[in-house]
Amino acid sequence: MAECKNKHILSSINNPADLRGVSQDKLVDVCADLRQYIIDVLSENPGHLGASLGTVELTVALHYVFNTPYDRIVWDVGHQAYGHKILTGRRDEFHTLRRFKGIGGFPNPKESEYDAFIAGHASTSISAAMGMSVAFALKNEQDRHVIAVIGDGAMTGGLAFEGLNNASANPNNLLIILNDNDMAIDHSVGGLSQYLVDITTSQTYNKMRYDVYRGLRKMKLINDDRRENILRFNNSLKALLTQQHNLFEGFSIRYFGPIDGHDVNYLIKILNDIKDMQGPKLLHIKTKKGKGFKPAEESATEWHAPGRFNKETGQRIVVHSLEEPQLYQDVFGHTLVELAEKDDRIVGVTPAMPTGCSMTYMMKAFPDRAFDVGIAEGHAVTFSAGLAKEGMIPFCNVYSSFMQRAYDMLIHDVAIQKLHMVICLDRAGLVGEDGATHHGVFDMAYLRPVPNLVISSPLNELDLRNLMFTGYKTANGPFVIRYPRGKGEKKDWRNEMTILPVGKGRKLREGKDIAVLSLGSIGNEVIKAIQMVESKGISVAHYDMVYLKPIDEELLHEVGQKFTRIITVENGVIKGGLGSAVLEFMADKGYTPLVKRVGVPDEFIEHGSIPELYKLCNMDAESIAGLISSF
Repeated sequence: MAECKNKHILSSINNPADLRGVSQDKLVDVCADLRQYIIDVLSENPGHLGASLGTVELTVALHYVFNTPYDRIVWDVGHQAYGHKILTGRRDEFHTLRRFKGIGGFPNPKESEYDAFIAGHASTSISAAMGMSVAFALKNEQDRHVIAVIGDGAMTGGLAFEGLNNASANPNNLLIILNDNDMAIDHSVGGLSQYLVDITTSQTYNKMRYDVYRGLRKMKLINDDRRENILRFNNSLKALLTQQHNLFEGFSIRYFGPIDGHDVNYLIKILNDIKDMQGPKLLHIKTKKGKGFKPAEESATEWHAPGRFNKETGQRIVVHSLEEPQLYQDVFGHTLVELAEKDDRIVGVTPAMPTGCSMTYMMKAFPDRAFDVGIAEGHAVTFSAGLAKEGMIPFCNVYSSFMQRAYDMLIHDVAIQKLHMVICLDRAGLVGEDGATHHGVFDMAYLRPVPNLVISSPLNELDLRNLMFTGYKTANGPFVIRYPRGKGEKKDWRNEMTILPVGKGRKLREGKDIAVLSLGSIGNEVIKAIQMVESKGISVAHYDMVYLKPIDEELLHEVGQKFTRIITVENGVIKGGLGSAVLEFMADKGYTPLVKRVGVPDEFIEHGSIPELYKLCNMDAESIAGLISSF
């Protein structure tokens, strides 16, 4: 466990009340100690480094000014909330971050009363915080403050603008803090990113307006009950003086900034001045991702979640060998480039995850045919649909858990029109340390009922390449490929790509006692399990289904006729997935085998390593072998 450098300061802060007891002239030291503590712990126990280093001063200022947890701080995404965790009673547990049975990597009300709202997906903070602010007003608790902290990357999400629009239309006292560091995980993209650069030219006016407002209010010449008139006057004055129109003021939200987000004492001054203003307001702060750790400042994307590193030298400790299998995401990225080299209709689309899904290879090879659309999953799908409608073949890569946000677009804009596009669901199944908000376990259950979809999952990297080729060559509609996070099984993965017939599974192993049906890379756990029970004289047949939809009915007829005991194994929720599909078929066709289903149970699974979570859900080879033996 890392030690606190300035024990007399940080070690004495067990909660925000303790922080508020610290003399303000000591807060710079608190920030320095907090930043170093984050670096110390994360160098040994990997997590999201850069974002939390950039919000140290903001975190200290918020808890110093506001009466948390009575006042609510709603973090967007949560990558930036490590300092918040340390200051809110979890300092001594911080070394367990993202470990099995340890504290989570994102805010979660179940973990702490200081975590106002769960924060695993982007762009939610404004809507949630506004709901809280309105709730307090309805309960006559107007003395409670609500603060939404949102990054410039998350501001590209449509939900953030829906929240802004509603905040301007309903009475509330919401404070929105826009943490502008010109970075999401990769560089922020789109018109809003450029706008936030341009808006800095209005610093002089913003300071003048703020000073005039404070002066007039002290003289009691204005009051907040006349808010709309004041805003209209301010907006007109600004447009006249600067020849600019402020986007946020266009929503009738008071705008302050931009200000230095690393000046803790100035932040405290501004927050104290504006916190009791009536109506919604936005404070725009400028920060640097990775602040205080030079390597992270210089390469923010690489140091977003760097793994283990040497805190003295800044050297990342990367355990990798050319002899090891590749990450599935890299196999996807390289294969996409290979396909794009042969057909200029192929394009790549991703919502703000080019590095995470390895779309970066396509961006480098074909920059005019690869698109990062920002944190906008719904737009990514409908944008891809538009490309497909006009003859392009988009490979739309979205993390499985984020595709939930684009479900309506997938049905309405893609499936109904039966458009030819390949939808690649990266990080499908249990993903490990990011926990419940990121596990991609629902996609099979929510996609299977949708007409016109083909749903597939590769056993290994060779199959991933083959399925990408199949989706490109043979699909006459949307073709879904779900594949896991992490490394595969094959060291030599550059196969000559072939078509895997749509709706056809394959028998991997003959057997006569029990049939095991699996889908996707979890089938490798089944292979190991069967090897474990061989010595017991149990004859197990293993079928890799390859496709969930259309499912191989010929293969299922064979299984139904030959076996009275069937086990299904899938890396997803067992309600509605492969096991459900097999049970439906057997019932519809009059077969009566005893079926046992292995998969994610009907609960949200915590964070931990993949092996730990497989064991927790009885999806590991040993647990499957035990089920086979007892069955």
